[in-house]
Amino acid sequence: MGVNATPAETAPDTAPDTVLAVDAGNSKTDVAVVGPDGEVLGAARGGGFQPPRTGLAAALDALGDTVGRALAQAGTAQAGHVSACLANADLPAEEAESAEAVRGRGWGRTAQVRNDTFAVLRAGLPQGAEARGVAVVCGAGINCAGMLPDGRTARFPAIGRISGDWGGGQGLAEEALWHAARAEDGRGEPTALARALPGHFGLPSMYALIEALHLGRIPMARTHELTPVLFAVGADGDPVARALVGRLAEEVATMATVALRRLELLDEKVPVLLGGGVLAARHPELDERIRALLADRAPKAVVGVVTAPPVLGAALLGLDSTGAPPEAHARLRAWYGGR
Repeated sequence: MGVNATPAETAPDTAPDTVLAVDAGNSKTDVAVVGPDGEVLGAARGGGFQPPRTGLAAALDALGDTVGRALAQAGTAQAGHVSACLANADLPAEEAESAEAVRGRGWGRTAQVRNDTFAVLRAGLPQGAEARGVAVVCGAGINCAGMLPDGRTARFPAIGRISGDWGGGQGLAEEALWHAARAEDGRGEPTALARALPGHFGLPSMYALIEALHLGRIPMARTHELTPVLFAVGADGDPVARALVGRLAEEVATMATVALRRLELLDEKVPVLLGGGVLAARHPELDERIRALLADRAPKAVVGVVTAPPVLGAALLGLDSTGAPPEAHARLRAWYGGR
């Protein structure tokens, strides 16, 4: 669950019934100011939210610029309630710390902070008593969350290898590089990745790519560009690439099944939602394998893909908290185009 912050002092031009929705991801941030009827009154986009790299205070400083632009467009300096779904708020303790920090910024009279996986989950779930299900998000990293109408959740630390995680776009790129390097120098199984990965950057060999990455001629941050290359090589039948795609499908299905089991939903017809850049792209082999695994392990699960922006989920969570009517939820969904 998120963490409820205490009310902040009211600014002279507070809009008490509005929701300030924040979806702050690693690469970009979306902010929306939503009225009690579901109308979007203001919106803005900013850069990524990365407290582990910059520190929480600096990350919130950068976020504050985006928030300020959205509030200004809505004609107010403060919202009634802040619903923030933040990347890197992976543990309840981090949610609590972030909520306290958000409260101190005075962006809203109350504030609730959740991990950004909950934004994707809520964006794909229906309203009210039916709002139960599980979402697996695979973007730069991988995470999974489930929720029930009574507030119970299932979640994972999702901190990386130390918390048992495998996958995510960045992780897939690193695995592809590992296999390609070993294929070229003879330590590993032959794979077309050894030509395709350096070819993406216009280089003739893995040795040249390794040198360019190591010496900084190609920023390490650009390795995420190799994830679509991996899927393309797998689609052409390369066994090494296909094995990596299959392992990701296994991870996604396992996380979803465990979350369903924790929430006692394995025997119920509930949504299992797939989101994030990697899963929303619906790579055929990955998508089909995930659905086949879930059909076996959770046959009543209804698998869907969330393509609506996660800020919709953050806003819906805010409307949930303020007790907005179903019509407001419907109007907000229509504005963002639903899923």
